[in-house]
Amino acid sequence: MESKIEVLSTVRIEHSSDLYKIVDSLNRTLKKKDLMFGLALDQEDQSKAIFTIYRT
Repeated sequence: MESKIEVLSTVRIEHSSDLYKIVDSLNRTLKKKDLMFGLALDQEDQSKAIFTIYRT
């Protein structure tokens, strides 16, 4: 069975050490709604993070 993941939104924000807590909470809370959230450090600017919302 194929799993399609659709990117709904991506935004660059200021990096903070606690951002992962928000992403973790969103993933735990909204998994049943077929939503997934990602957080990555921007490779070009380490002071920024990339927050992405996916539909699974």
